[in-house]
Amino acid sequence: MRRRDLCLVLAASAVPLAVSDQAHSQPPVPASTRASVDALLRLTARLRRLEEDGLDPAWYAIPADEAAPADPRGFASSALRAAGAALSDLLLGRVRQPTDRPDILRDPAAVPMPRWQLDLLGAAEPAAVIDRAALVHPEALAIRTELARARAILAAGGWGRIPAGPTIEPGSSDPDRVPALRARLRVTDPALAAAEDGGALYDPPLAEAVRRWQEENGLEADGRVGAISLAQLNRPVLDRVNQLRVALDMRRAAARPPAGRRIDVNIPDYRLQVMDGTKRLLRMNVVVGRPSRATPLLQVRMTTVQFNPPWGVPERNAREDLLPKLRRDVKSVVAKGFHFYTVVGGERVEIDPATVDWNTVPKERFPYLVRQDAGDESALGRLKFIMPNNDDIYLHDTPDRAAFNRPDRAFSSGCIRLERPMELLTIAMDGVRGWDDARIRKTLDGGQTVNVPVARPIPVHLIYSTAVVEDGHVRLRPDIYGLDAAYARELARPAVPQVAAR
Repeated sequence: MRRRDLCLVLAASAVPLAVSDQAHSQPPVPASTRASVDALLRLTARLRRLEEDGLDPAWYAIPADEAAPADPRGFASSALRAAGAALSDLLLGRVRQPTDRPDILRDPAAVPMPRWQLDLLGAAEPAAVIDRAALVHPEALAIRTELARARAILAAGGWGRIPAGPTIEPGSSDPDRVPALRARLRVTDPALAAAEDGGALYDPPLAEAVRRWQEENGLEADGRVGAISLAQLNRPVLDRVNQLRVALDMRRAAARPPAGRRIDVNIPDYRLQVMDGTKRLLRMNVVVGRPSRATPLLQVRMTTVQFNPPWGVPERNAREDLLPKLRRDVKSVVAKGFHFYTVVGGERVEIDPATVDWNTVPKERFPYLVRQDAGDESALGRLKFIMPNNDDIYLHDTPDRAAFNRPDRAFSSGCIRLERPMELLTIAMDGVRGWDDARIRKTLDGGQTVNVPVARPIPVHLIYSTAVVEDGHVRLRPDIYGLDAAYARELARPAVPQVAAR
């Protein structure tokens, strides 16, 4: 069949478009495609490049180009069916409802799928519709660009590992580890690749490259390659590729941020932000739960500020954290304001911890109730921000200020420690009548526990995003709870079987 005749056949074809998302499924839409055979061939070529968007072309039953001359109607139908399925995944997310991810809020209703479907069917260049769908989210381009770099490195063989060992200090020499470090960073740092090879010496050009890399990855940019930097440098390139694929899919059909004030805590980025719509009012470092006591992903509201909070120590904290200290030095624990209670005849009775042989207390079950007084030694500091939830998670002050200078800040028992709680207090107390700076200071200095409801409850979102986009640049953080890895496994699962390509 001549090309002109094939175009006429395609123009006269009524092609139903399959939509893979049930929430947006519509009856098959009969429409005549305006696309020429060349345009449909460009469409199938674009679909074979879906890896650029973090999707696998094998998922979409893309027809072979050789089928076009022999069966033009079948080719057109298969090409547009594959394109429709890809379009749905690009707009709504391949993983529609990620398991155990309440932080990923999709809004499918905000995606006008029927209009996109008609655009695809009626476009003279349907590949252009796929291109537009791939970049709907404002951060997609930056992540997609970083994904392209990672895929190119993977295709070129990836990067080598740096042998384990002590911290590599600027100015030091090591015939094995320093050349391995240099080779690793040359893969991603053009300035270092163009610099003279310093051999075994950890020279200034290499130190500057390490600092640039640390800055890009949200680590302390001191040029010292310790355990944290080494672990990140030695991550396989494939892990980075999958992390970026997950980041793209997470953002598809993302619900728009609500108007008004809210608090966002990005757990793997160890940061809290107070936003008012799209305007950032405050940003600070936080400490979050260690992997064994992960901070849960929550959508809650801050309702109350508690001044000078006492701490009712959870049983797990008493077993795992307090018991070893009691075994070492009971007096130092008591000096920090801890009180111990038992229940006798249904009533709580305080005991003297010095009378207990703590070495006989089993690690599996802590038999006492523990409470710490409010004060400078309190684990909760002087402020607690209450946001009611079933996990008893809250934001709070802490006397341990040095922790906020660490690049890894996942070592709390699940609650979130604040670097600058007084600045959050200023925002939380906005609009609360009768509470000026003088009264706040007097209350803090008085030491009494006081609860103050906020004037307007503030939404608090505890989210998990390891790909942070700022000023068009992507900064990747460690997958501390393994949630990206779990999402990547869901992403790779087969979808509903497609009609075989013709």
